Amino acid sequence: MNKSFSLTLASVVLAALFFALVVINNQALDSVRVDLTENQVYSLSDGSKQVIDELDEPINLYFFFSDSTSKGMTGLRNYANRVESLLREYAKYSQDKIRLHVIDPVPFSEAEDQAAQYGLTGAAIGQIGESIYFGLAGTNAVDDQQVIGFFDPQKETFLEYDISQLVYQLSDPEPVNVAVLTSIGVDGGQNPMTGQFEQPMVFYTQLQQLFDVTKIDTDATEVPVDTDVLLVAHPKGINDTLLSSIERFATGDGRMIVFADPHYESDAMAMMGGMGANASAFPLLESWGISVTTDSVLLDASAGLEVRTPQGGVARHVGILGFNATMMDGDDVVTANLDSVNAASVGAITLAQNSELALQPLIRTTQNSQLVPSAVYAMTQDPQALARDFESDDKQHVVAARISGNVGEQASLNMIVIADADLLADRFWVQQSNFFGQSVFTPFANNGDLLTNATENLAGSDALISVRSRGTFARPFERVQALEVAAEAKFREQEELLQQQLAETEAQLAELQSQQGDTGALVVSPEQQAAIDNFVQQRIDIRKALRDVRYQLDRDIDTLGNWLKFINIAVAPMLLAFLLWGLFRLFRVTAKGRYQHSSATQQKGV
Repeated sequence: MNKSFSLTLASVVLAALFFALVVINNQALDSVRVDLTENQVYSLSDGSKQVIDELDEPINLYFFFSDSTSKGMTGLRNYANRVESLLREYAKYSQDKIRLHVIDPVPFSEAEDQAAQYGLTGAAIGQIGESIYFGLAGTNAVDDQQVIGFFDPQKETFLEYDISQLVYQLSDPEPVNVAVLTSIGVDGGQNPMTGQFEQPMVFYTQLQQLFDVTKIDTDATEVPVDTDVLLVAHPKGINDTLLSSIERFATGDGRMIVFADPHYESDAMAMMGGMGANASAFPLLESWGISVTTDSVLLDASAGLEVRTPQGGVARHVGILGFNATMMDGDDVVTANLDSVNAASVGAITLAQNSELALQPLIRTTQNSQLVPSAVYAMTQDPQALARDFESDDKQHVVAARISGNVGEQASLNMIVIADADLLADRFWVQQSNFFGQSVFTPFANNGDLLTNATENLAGSDALISVRSRGTFARPFERVQALEVAAEAKFREQEELLQQQLAETEAQLAELQSQQGDTGALVVSPEQQAAIDNFVQQRIDIRKALRDVRYQLDRDIDTLGNWLKFINIAVAPMLLAFLLWGLFRLFRVTAKGRYQHSSATQQKGV
């Protein structure tokens, strides 16, 4: 009876404690939040807070989600809850500068008509004749309007940036004028090689969404007078008059971003191997004491990305590089918190020995890198051939840098130089997919963020940079990458040994053929036959060693993966169970002690 009473009492106390904690959480702690995620994905970034703080007048946000029509769509509804929760964070932090309206556009209702008037996308994924709305519309005091037509779940990692960008555009900021000088077909049009119509490059479209962009052809005569930032991408054939205008702009407090490339391999002719090194030509850099290697390309065995070989296999390309966060300056606002930037056939940036300029590296290679002639690189189509000839110079090279300082009396520079233009090409950083009849470009690297960060920084606007740099949460398996690099190095050594042995055998066979008699019979001495048999056995042993290297690589990676699975699946739940069991035992012992103490007190009283 006493034991049953104690268990009942413990249950009542636990239930009362639970409800008390719920009330305290909802009332007293409603404004207190602790975000325990590594990248603070449930908290507003400093950039979002800055965008909100700079609002001069209130704005209205209308969040449309078809709650009643989306019954049973668990994934979409979970993402909608995530969006609504983040929007409420914006409204709460703004202190009534942002007024949030959550609307369920029931079919054939005025709310549905309102969603259509704002231009939101009605996805026909509900019941027959019904559409699901999942978008955001915003208006400001002067009736400017911005919308996110449909929240694509594939772009969840860019959710905060998309919302902050919409709020920023409604804050009516001063427009930033960007002039783009390039010999690349950034604005799309008909491809002269294929005859097909191509869309504008994604980076160019992004610039147009954020800034007032003017494209300058290389035969122009001057930089537009209202230019805030001049972007020069793979320049070729610029006339002297325009070069003089660029120099006056750059040394007269103008801001520049220069993409100078020793070999722009994203050109259609270069991709088909129909030309040599496709180098940029921008002589102003040399006149200012800035050197970008136009005759050499950087290779990096540690940063190389995997590509398809001409034979249809997969191999690491030491000239197509993926720069991760450890290779970028984490303290500079342009590269801080970027996860990855992909590039190809990059050059190295240095300053002249007597230069008065200051060079701050933004992106570097690893020490496992090498400079090779760009003409040789351009003519080598096989990535395995580049890997076989690779010899590290044990030196880090600067690929992107912020450059500032004096270049003469009363003349100074403020610019960012990037020794590659291929990173602007879509294929290196975005993937195209079809979403309800619309082309959606999903970034898998931060190339576009790098350019937009640099443009906003040089234009004097940093509000959105920290938001955008939170966009990608890819977590590379660095330990696995290190295992792969080490194993591939060993694999190449064994492969070179096999190739050498094959060459020696061919020489031996050629010598034997020269010893043939007039009858055509091949005479092989016992010594020669023994040599051939010995090589055959060596070839078998070497191929076995190659298989062992690959097996060892796979085994090490599988072992690491199995340990991670064991920790996540078994160890963590076991620790939680032991913790709960310990708390239960502690509470039970405490309750039992109190009950015994109470009984003893009652007995004394009796």
